[in-house]
Amino acid sequence: MEVRRLSFEVLGVHVDALDLPEACRTVREWIEHRRGCRYVALTGMHGIMEAQHDPAFKCILNAADLVVPDGTPLVWLSRFRGRPLTRRVYGPELMLEVCRQTASTGCRHFLVGGAPGVADRLATILKRRFPGLVIAGTCSPPFEPWTEAQEEELVATINRAAPDVVWVGLGTPKQEQWMHRHRGHLQAAVLLGVGAAFDIHSGRRRQAPRWIRENGGEWLFRLVQEPRRLWRRYLVYGPQFLFSVALESLKLRRFE
Repeated sequence: MEVRRLSFEVLGVHVDALDLPEACRTVREWIEHRRGCRYVALTGMHGIMEAQHDPAFKCILNAADLVVPDGTPLVWLSRFRGRPLTRRVYGPELMLEVCRQTASTGCRHFLVGGAPGVADRLATILKRRFPGLVIAGTCSPPFEPWTEAQEEELVATINRAAPDVVWVGLGTPKQEQWMHRHRGHLQAAVLLGVGAAFDIHSGRRRQAPRWIRENGGEWLFRLVQEPRRLWRRYLVYGPQFLFSVALESLKLRRFE
């Protein structure tokens, strides 16, 4: 029987109040005691606001088997919502820690995401860093919308590789939509959407220093790196998020 996890809600999105060790422990339990294919969404301000603009995406987040706070604002909010957390579950850290813990167990990993060549480069780096780690396969899907035949072929390729864990780095909301759409067809134990972890660990993108990440400043570091791609996320969604959370906290509006 599974233990009921503590959680809190942010603008109608259910968030599990787990830290990194607890998230890793949960993933390992799912690998060891399979019960179908589960998916984990790591979300922050961006994911919460995507859910406000797209009700179908909100349903996808709330249907996840685990939604963990990959954003410092959610950590701060957890303290006001009675589920105090000390740190976020940072996607790149989760990937490294799960790989470290499973390197000597025979657990099989599959990498889906990144620009052409990124998943292959990441596989090489992870295997070098964690001797014994099994990478069963990789795929860097096309950026443009996939055809139904391409989707079916990718699912078949993953199932032939027989992975226990599938890491998905397609970015929000694409990775959550992909995991939700295919969980019923994949034979893996767990799917994890980790977004930028592919680019960071492959060396394609610089990572913010730890002190910046842990004090809520990563958004500015990333915005300076990629202003054309991220300006809307942080300069439009950011203020919308703060305003909406204020309304919810003051009980002036209910988000469902």
